[in-house]
Amino acid sequence: MYSSRFHWDLQRNRLTELLAAKRGQGARILDLTQSNPTRAGIEYREELRRVFDDARVLRYDPLPAGSLEAREAVAGYYRQRGHAVEPGRILLTASTSEGYSYLFKLLADPGDQVLVPRPSYPLFEYLARMESIEVRQYPLEYDSRWTIDTDALACAITPRTRAVVLVNPNNPTGNYVKRGELVALVRMAAERGIALISDEVFSDYAFSAGDERVTSLADVEDCAAFSMSGLSKIAGLPQMKLGWIVVAGPARMRTEAFEKLEWIADTYLSVSTPVQCAAARLLEYGAPVQRQIQERTAANLAFARQALAGTALEILAVEGGWSIVIRVPRVRTEEEWCLELLDRDHVLVQPGYFYDFESEAFLIASLLTAPAEFQEGLMRIVGQASGLF
Repeated sequence: MYSSRFHWDLQRNRLTELLAAKRGQGARILDLTQSNPTRAGIEYREELRRVFDDARVLRYDPLPAGSLEAREAVAGYYRQRGHAVEPGRILLTASTSEGYSYLFKLLADPGDQVLVPRPSYPLFEYLARMESIEVRQYPLEYDSRWTIDTDALACAITPRTRAVVLVNPNNPTGNYVKRGELVALVRMAAERGIALISDEVFSDYAFSAGDERVTSLADVEDCAAFSMSGLSKIAGLPQMKLGWIVVAGPARMRTEAFEKLEWIADTYLSVSTPVQCAAARLLEYGAPVQRQIQERTAANLAFARQALAGTALEILAVEGGWSIVIRVPRVRTEEEWCLELLDRDHVLVQPGYFYDFESEAFLIASLLTAPAEFQEGLMRIVGQASGLF
């Protein structure tokens, strides 16, 4: 009696089962998978508790693209970063996940395809299947740094391909799209009549400057392009549920796409009035939160590089984001690494296959983790690796 568009298998994997058992026993777990800033010891300004003290929250104005005031606040965010984005190109959503849903509805019919990077965050297949479309993967290659294999991407395009998804910087590999890659991607998209979708939620979290890096596709003019971001990552406010889509590309195509997105959004009207009224202040008060996250992730990365230097463990090159990829000796599988670390050392990390890494063995750790916990957990990983040799 249920839809077949979703995979309904709710069986827990071995790592989840072991974690539940450990927590049931009252064990202290060093959680190096923490990605929720509200649970990571980040300090929030007291003013955030009062941003909804506004009489306007009692009035409902159902505007499909979102209030002009809120969209102007988002435009200001881009202006501070050197991008000229008019409010008329910004459509508000409750989250980037909802943004994907809107864009898949806009661009694809059931049975059509979108291309997504591999490795990357394991969300696309779920979102695509809910829209009855198919996910095909294109590879990111690693040779001292991560790059997009544009030749393989071109070969993955079929007559049913409707969009290429970019995660910029990618999660968990942390690589930004480079200017040369973007030139090739825009040319390819324009020639094939497909769109580029850029997930830019981690764009503000670069670990160093890089002239080759593209921070946003909001300025693309030669093909249909959609940039997404939101308060969840850029302001460390996932609980506020405000994201957005910036529509870019040729003027006529941009206008048509925006009108159709408004039609889709008008069907749901999901963005709440209070968060729209507070958008400008949330961006303002979220700026110190972002700085804290930037400082923490940079400090944890510096510690990790120092702690792993000269060991059998290697941190793959990372340019930004909240995660690191650690290459571990292939003396056991990733799953065995994670299970042994959790069972013996009470350290929780994620295996690379959670993110569709094509080979083993890799562990994923979050740089958002509170420093003391991150350092203790990482040293336990080093200790276990040292004990193998």
